[in-house]
Amino acid sequence: MALTTQAAQAAHRPLIGWTLNDGLVVARRNLIQTVRVPELLFFSLVQPVIFVLLFAYVFGGAIPIPGDGGADAYRSYLMPGIFGQTVAFAAASSTVGLAEDMNRGLIDRFRSLPMAPSAVLLGRTFADAARQILVLAVLSITGLLVGWRITGGVLPAIAAYALLLLFAYTVSWVGSWIGLYMPNPETANTAGLVWLFPLTFLSNAFVPISSMPSWLQAFAAYNPVSTVVLACRRLFGNPTGIQPDYWPLDHAAWYTVISCAVVIAIFSTLAIRRFRRTTSR
Repeated sequence: MALTTQAAQAAHRPLIGWTLNDGLVVARRNLIQTVRVPELLFFSLVQPVIFVLLFAYVFGGAIPIPGDGGADAYRSYLMPGIFGQTVAFAAASSTVGLAEDMNRGLIDRFRSLPMAPSAVLLGRTFADAARQILVLAVLSITGLLVGWRITGGVLPAIAAYALLLLFAYTVSWVGSWIGLYMPNPETANTAGLVWLFPLTFLSNAFVPISSMPSWLQAFAAYNPVSTVVLACRRLFGNPTGIQPDYWPLDHAAWYTVISCAVVIAIFSTLAIRRFRRTTSR
């Protein structure tokens, strides 16, 4: 009788409100899990800080920025690139986290609850993106310590951080889709990173696109990592270097928003479809 009543109540819940509410509950669970495993949070903060120090003080003097000079110019150029790389790596967290939940049987427990199936993925991606707020805060403080400054104003800076969080949410859907195909967390750890390294390093995150071979410049120009980084540089008021003549680079913010919307639409559909097939076995 209780199960019948529970099923009847679930049937009358509005689809959109149901999914959002359950997704927020799952997101809260994932964020609480992060707090209870401080080692995971610690290393997720340390890695980007190491990248900042490594590139700022080891490689900074060897990488010239066209139109700007000195190590200080490269540090200002570098920070938005580190921001872009860091939020892109949110996809790896989604891949590994989802694979771990499936391996532990947690997804099977969710199936027994009267909740929207897509809420598990919605909560996972939202939590992985929300986690980047603290990471970006720590990185911003580190950047200020090494000489990076925001000179474009408060509102443009807020818009830059919003773009970074949107990008983090976007790649989390890609990571979730990959994680649903992984047989175990160990494989997911490799699969979650293998596509991110070429995506981030074949961009303007660390070096100007104009310094790349001509055949590689087109790929880098249309790479969403390049446009989100370039948009942030402009919004923060940081050096951008000389840009090749490509539409995505001329309209970096718009291209970032459009590409994020397209990627979310594609991979959220694929991930939810794969999730339903996986959990229906």
